This record gives sequence, C-alpha cells and structure tokens, in this order.
Amino acid sequence: MEQQYGVKLKNVVVSQTNLRYLLIFLVIILCGFFIRLDYYIVKPSRAVELGELITVEGKDPDDSGAFFLVTVSQQRAAPFTLLYASINPYLDINPISAVIPRGMDEDEYRLLQAENMRESRLMAQVVALRRAGYELEIASEGVEIVGFLENAPAEPDLELGDKLLEIDGKQVLLASEVPLLVQERQVGDSVNVTLLRNDLLLELNLVTGEHPEEEGLPFLGIYIKTLPWEVDIPLDISMDTGRIGGPSAGMMFTLEIINQLLDEDITAGRKIAGTGTIDFTENIGRIGGVTQKVVAAEREGAEYFLVPEANYEAAQNAARRIIVVPVDNLEQALNFLKSLESAAQ
Repeated sequence: MEQQYGVKLKNVVVSQTNLRYLLIFLVIILCGFFIRLDYYIVKPSRAVELGELITVEGKDPDDSGAFFLVTVSQQRAAPFTLLYASINPYLDINPISAVIPRGMDEDEYRLLQAENMRESRLMAQVVALRRAGYELEIASEGVEIVGFLENAPAEPDLELGDKLLEIDGKQVLLASEVPLLVQERQVGDSVNVTLLRNDLLLELNLVTGEHPEEEGLPFLGIYIKTLPWEVDIPLDISMDTGRIGGPSAGMMFTLEIINQLLDEDITAGRKIAGTGTIDFTENIGRIGGVTQKVVAAEREGAEYFLVPEANYEAAQNAARRIIVVPVDNLEQALNFLKSLESAAQ
C-alpha cells in the first residue's frame, strides 16, 4: 500500500508540473499574439472591381474589361506577428509614430483617412468631367494643419491650425495637392508657403526632410485636412467605397468615371488594376503600400498594374505575373490604354 501511495503521489507531482508548463506555454502564446506593440503591419488586402462601386448617370453598359481598386490593411503588431512580418517580403512594418501624428488617436486617424477618401472621390469626378468637356468651378477655404509626425522638418515653423493657401505661388485647394507639390523637389530643398495664422498672412520658406519610411522622398511631416469646399457636379455620380480610406485610389476612380462617360471601352477588354493619387492638374502622385497592392492585384488576376513613376521600382520588384506600367500623369495612363486598344485591333 505504501508503494502504491508513493507512486500515486509521484504521478500527482508530475501532473502538477505538466500543468504548470502548460499554463506557462499558454501565457507565452497569448502574449505572443495579443500584446499590442507600437507598430503597424501592412498586408495585402483585396482588389475591387470599380464598376461595382461607381455608377455614372447615363453610363455605357457594354464594357467588357474592368478597372480595379486595390487596398491594403494595417493591423497593430504583436510579438509573433511582428516576427513573421520581419521575414515575409510582402509585409511591411511601420512604427506608429510614422503613421499617426502625435496627439491623434486611431479613431481620429481613421476619420482623417475617411475625409481623404471623400476628397479623392470628388477630385476624380472633377478631373474626369473636365476631360469630358464640362466646366467646373471649385470654391475652397484652403487646407488646415492638424498634426505632425515624429521629427517633422516643418514643425518648428508651423503651428496646428495654420491654413495653407499657396505653395510656391500655386493656390492650394485640397489636402491631396500638398504632397504632390512637395514631392516635385529633392530632399533638403525649400518650399515657399503662404499661410494664414490667426488672421495674419505669413510667407515662409520650409526645408524638406527625408521621409523616415521612403528613402529619397522629400516631406514636411505634416498631417493636413481640407477645409470646407464646394463644386457643382452636373451629373449624378454614385461612389460607394464603404470603409476604404485614404487618397490613393484617385487615378483609378478617374479612369473608371471616364470609361463610363465614353461610348468606347478604354480597358480594351482587359483587367487593369492600379493606384495613385491625382490632383486638379492630372498629375499622379506616389502612394504607400505598393508591394501589398501588387500582390492583391495579382490575386485578382489583373493583367496590368498602373503605378506612379516614383513607386515603379518597388512595384516591379513585387510583380510575378502582372505587367507594371509607370505613369506620371493621367495623359500617360490614357495613352497606355489606347495602345492596348490598338494592339487588340
């Protein structure tokens, strides 16, 4: 009996040890997946056919090809997901300080991105309708500074609430125009800005710095939003983008609206994805997450990927089957589409 009792006691001790190890293992797993770190992981998301999101009054219903909007997703990193992202070539890791301005929480950042999307939709309508021959007048109160990134080069000279009116003598109507105007120069170049601060008109020279996540990309490190603006759109254009945020679909929105306005199918029957901001002068601006967007486009089976010239190298490195086409402006994108039509004929 004593021997049996000793064996049972030993088994109880072993079971308690195993239970302790199991609990430690579970704690490690939970911590590895659920502790939130101060980093975002950028992942490929999806490609969405724009014909399902956009409807133009009197649209041509016979198009056989399609334009695609491509998206990425950002999630807060945990220890295990951060480790996985560090070895996956199709995932990017961004510190929160390089994404969200100081003093702004994630909800406020999402609202800002939603406003950027609204602006991008309206910008695309204006550009497409002007291409179709409509004359549109735009009234804007300017652009307001709402935040600074970590170590922002322009922070010593600017203040929250400053209203940007002009950059290098060019009137600024929308927030999406500012990055395009700044990125036309080299890192270290100066930018002349005219702004309104507490009813006082100021003219400043700001020196650009290098973007912490984009080598060779000049930036001021400011977050901005467009103040109230108006434009009279003469056609009913419905754009249902759901919870997608940001300005990077501007070029593809514009192409889809143009395609629906015209009798011909400018896709030439092809599946064409792409990304890039657009401004009133039809310039195409660089974007973030291009590697992930190429992956999303390939998953959808897109044949071509239109990309800003400044993002071409990264997009080409990520491409496996898709043909990457660099463009600097809308005219170049339309000329490429015409070449597809000529080849098909």
